[in-house]
Amino acid sequence: MSKTKSSKKALKSYTIKGTNKIVRVGDHVTMRPPDTNKPPYVARIEKIEPAGRKNDVKVYVRWYYRPEDSFGGRRRFHGVKELFLSDHYDVQSAHAIEEKCVVHSFKNYTKLQDVAAEDYYYRFEYKAASGTFTPDRVVVYCKCEMPYNPDVLMMQCEECKNWYHPACVDMTTEDAQKLEQYVCSECS
Repeated sequence: MSKTKSSKKALKSYTIKGTNKIVRVGDHVTMRPPDTNKPPYVARIEKIEPAGRKNDVKVYVRWYYRPEDSFGGRRRFHGVKELFLSDHYDVQSAHAIEEKCVVHSFKNYTKLQDVAAEDYYYRFEYKAASGTFTPDRVVVYCKCEMPYNPDVLMMQCEECKNWYHPACVDMTTEDAQKLEQYVCSECS
């Protein structure tokens, strides 16, 4: 009779080393990169289980990629806190977890009143092996026809309801912030 490999019992949670913060399956975390000059990796915890040796724990994660780490690289419309939910799964030591973070949908992120250091967002899913994105198209705005970047001020025309970057209509950001309302050149 062949021996069956015993399945390790999944853990419900893990306390981040050196803190009293608890992470569970479904939580988002930042993880220490091998190169300390790089920003932390961001992942969603899929499973937590003992690693074999006493007090060792491993986490099964689904990685988020930063735009600069994907095919095509970072573009002008990518926000500073933008990530791509990838199809790249991995197993890591739980000791690599730095802290909990929050990865919002793009829609929910744009509604935040205050963005904290632990807030990130995603609007695309990324297939790492093929370098393709879902969705492969996105709504564009302004004369420059760029997707919305939540880090860059836009103003809406009161008449046609189209959105514009101040620089694209020969205006400074400071002047745009002083406006009570804006009417584009097409509507004025």
